[in-house]
Amino acid sequence: MNEAETRAEHIDPALKAAGWGVVEGSRILREHSITLGRLQGGGKRAKGDIADYVLVYRNTKIGVVEAKAWDKPYTEGVAQAKSYADKLAVRFTYSTNGQQIYSIDMGTGNESDIAMFPTPDELWAMTFAETNAWRDRFAAIPFEDKGGTWQGRYYQNVAITRVLESIASGRNRILLTLATGTGKTFIAFQLAWKLFQSRWNVPDWKSQNEPTRRPRILFLADRNILADQAYNAFSAFPDDALVRIDPADIRKKGRVPKNGNIFFTIFQTFMSGPGGSPYFGDYPQDFFDFIVIDECHRGGANDESTWRKILDYFSPAVQLGLTATPKRTNNTDTYAYFGEPVYVYSLKEGINDGFLTPFKVRQIATTLDDYVYTADDDIVEGQIEFGKRYEEKDFNKIIEIKERETYRVKLLLDMIDQREKTIVFCANQPHALAVRDLINQMKTSIDPLYCVRVTANDGSLGDQYLREFQDNEKTIPTILTTSMKLSTGVDARNVRNVVLMRPVKSMIEFKQIIGRGTRLYDGKDYFTIYDFVKAHHHFNDPEWDGEPIEPEPPKGGGGQGGPSPEPPGPLPEPEPPRQKVKVKLADGKARSIQSMTATTFWSADGRPMSAAQFLEVLYGTLPEFFKDEDELRNIWSTPDTRKALLAGLAEKGFSKELLAQMQKIIEAENSDLFDVLSFVAFAAAPVSRAERAAAAKLASAAAFTDKQTAFVDFVLAQYVEQGVDELDQEKLSPLLKLKYKNALADAFAELGKPEQVRRVFVDFQKYLYSD
Repeated sequence: MNEAETRAEHIDPALKAAGWGVVEGSRILREHSITLGRLQGGGKRAKGDIADYVLVYRNTKIGVVEAKAWDKPYTEGVAQAKSYADKLAVRFTYSTNGQQIYSIDMGTGNESDIAMFPTPDELWAMTFAETNAWRDRFAAIPFEDKGGTWQGRYYQNVAITRVLESIASGRNRILLTLATGTGKTFIAFQLAWKLFQSRWNVPDWKSQNEPTRRPRILFLADRNILADQAYNAFSAFPDDALVRIDPADIRKKGRVPKNGNIFFTIFQTFMSGPGGSPYFGDYPQDFFDFIVIDECHRGGANDESTWRKILDYFSPAVQLGLTATPKRTNNTDTYAYFGEPVYVYSLKEGINDGFLTPFKVRQIATTLDDYVYTADDDIVEGQIEFGKRYEEKDFNKIIEIKERETYRVKLLLDMIDQREKTIVFCANQPHALAVRDLINQMKTSIDPLYCVRVTANDGSLGDQYLREFQDNEKTIPTILTTSMKLSTGVDARNVRNVVLMRPVKSMIEFKQIIGRGTRLYDGKDYFTIYDFVKAHHHFNDPEWDGEPIEPEPPKGGGGQGGPSPEPPGPLPEPEPPRQKVKVKLADGKARSIQSMTATTFWSADGRPMSAAQFLEVLYGTLPEFFKDEDELRNIWSTPDTRKALLAGLAEKGFSKELLAQMQKIIEAENSDLFDVLSFVAFAAAPVSRAERAAAAKLASAAAFTDKQTAFVDFVLAQYVEQGVDELDQEKLSPLLKLKYKNALADAFAELGKPEQVRRVFVDFQKYLYSD
């Protein structure tokens, strides 16, 4: 029996006999998709993770079963079973061939044969040895899926479960670290839904009494756009449960709103108030039961931040911090306050799982990346420092050279597809203004709002531009320039280019900026980072996407909401701002600015590699696919085996797009991808497609009829012009239509029956790759 028959005739009945799908509250998820598979280009993905069976009881995933065919060893699926259980955070997982069952306890590491599957109640008791009333109440509430249209991803479900487990166990400071674009708002909504529907609240939680009222929950952000996005995402709640705290409404009514259950506001609103008294003080300290602090690394848990005053004031509430950034030296207070995260999901994991979009990096350097004044340049404004070497950190802050910015903007517009949505990060707001103007002066579009600036100074008009940019149905505005405002909180799924025209010192901010392009969108296989400022060095940081650093001893609150430390002393007086120097380059210098671009390759685990490193890794991988040049020729000579080889290489991180980049580096653009592999594996000199085609014509002349030869010659011409993709099986029909002007009947009349034509198309290809 094959696997499908084994499952239907033996494994399904065994699960049913144990009560799965029979006992109330139990379900079986068959062929359950866990990951989508990494995007590889051309609309294709690597193979995703699919579990044969996931066992669900009381709305909780608690078991995985990996099935194998009847004639396979029953432990053949153990590695997959462990991998899937690890991702799903499921403790018990099983491998079976329908005859025997192998059990693995991911918690203790115990492995053994078992005679039959455990029942739902038995597996629940094995998973949760200690009873907990609140855990059971939370489990009784299913996720809100909006009629099946709002399904959570595996890591979101794990994150929600970890937070609820923490609440059930009595923890009152909780942290989640998930990469930008992975759906933290979805997680916050489902948590609020479970708490609301189970009637959880702090007094009953502490006393372990039966619930008496629904909780009051506060969603706290640092920008109105984030608070508004969350408010809209919580639409499944009753209208009278949702409250958007608005300062204008407070002033009009003369009081803060208290009727409701889910409140949304920003820190700035809570900190404002008449006579300098903050509005949050109008609420009793124990008013809120649960507080979600979005982007908490931005200062919400920083001892020196005024935001911390809000959290300290509402210390009786359970507080959940959401952040996209692992611990760094400049956000350690976040971790000191909340404690270590209960769950971490990284950018690398998101990309490899296929839930985030991969990226390419274009490094751009110019001959004016630093500058020393010479007498032939004009000082338009300010005072120059003679002999000083001005570097990237100085440009557009203490020195401005318009010709340099003009050159960089022209370079950018020449490199990008000007129809694609793009965000440009500039040194400051005046620089964002200047770049906006330069883009609009050089653009090909005739729309006056093609490029707009969105910064703090642009106010409500900038927010309107941002909303229109985020609307995937609209193409204008196409490019946004900004300085700091758009580094977080911009959910624009169709961003194709992220441009760095200012240095990025903070790893936290760097990860946030990269996150502007990672959201999935139909037809978006990758996005491109255009790096003018050498920010790509952050990718070489060993902690670029690693685990959080070791925690430091807690300061003050220590992770459980204790007293704050003494406030810091007065800050020193700021120095008066320096006048910016403006320089006009001598004409000859302006015309002689040049650029250099470089391409970075990326490994399967998200690390940057040089071209030499990429070659070395590819060289070490190729023996897995062929042992010598003859085997490579045989594989490459047939469309099906060639396609399978390319798919296997893509699974290992060597997509056709990356091989095509390598083709350029070895100066073999007029050759075949076969030549790239042959060059790497056997140091064989590349042969042009034209040379291959000419040799194939001579070698195959006697193998086909005159009319078949004419068709082969036509296909070879397409191959020389377009490349090896023209030899795929899927291209046969389009090639026939092109050659015979859509008259397939004429093609078969000349070339033979369809099967004969297919044979000709396949057979001639061996002549292209003969020794």
